[in-house]
Amino acid sequence: MEVNTVLAHELKAPLATLRQLALAFPTSDDKKSNHLRAEMISVSERALKQVNDLAKLARLEDGLFEMEPIAIRALCDEIKREMDYLFSYHKRGLNLKYKNKSPLVTANRDLLSSIIYNFLVNAIRYSTEETKTILSISDSKNRIRVDIRDFGPALPTKIWRDLKSGNLVEPTSVSMRPDSTGLGLYIATKFSRYMNATVGATRHRDGTSFYIDLPISKQASLL
Repeated sequence: MEVNTVLAHELKAPLATLRQLALAFPTSDDKKSNHLRAEMISVSERALKQVNDLAKLARLEDGLFEMEPIAIRALCDEIKREMDYLFSYHKRGLNLKYKNKSPLVTANRDLLSSIIYNFLVNAIRYSTEETKTILSISDSKNRIRVDIRDFGPALPTKIWRDLKSGNLVEPTSVSMRPDSTGLGLYIATKFSRYMNATVGATRHRDGTSFYIDLPISKQASLL
């Protein structure tokens, strides 16, 4: 695991430099130049987040990520504000639907934020101006489910079954979703297991919903 941590830190430096260089380029009247600048910033930021996730993955065994009660609606509102520029840049929409009665979950804020962020980034790739991404929170069998609905190609049966059974034990390419990353699903699975949560997917005729089922905080139960 120490090797993975070192590699993650080595990768962060050039990515951070690329991001800074892109930010240093001034905006201009040339739409193509502005588009390239925005794309460089967007790609480098997403890559930096994934490298950070790899560093977290390498440290899971150390037990450094503390669990705490988290107001799930407030966290999703915060993530939406952070990602509004990405949805706007790609001319995509994001709808929130909150139906949960229990307000608090037990989780680690950093790990949970990474899972939701990655599911939303994936959804941007598989939505259009007409099909908005939907982030919903609902009660599900004594747990709270955070669900991100996209409108991309169907998830391959094997990966869907591996997610359902918790047997996604390594990064796997998603052939029907070439722009998607199996690494993201693998990281989400590992993070969720650490938090005593469950990651899964629901297949629809016109897309897929990726979700995480989280334990309700005992603090919420007392309330």
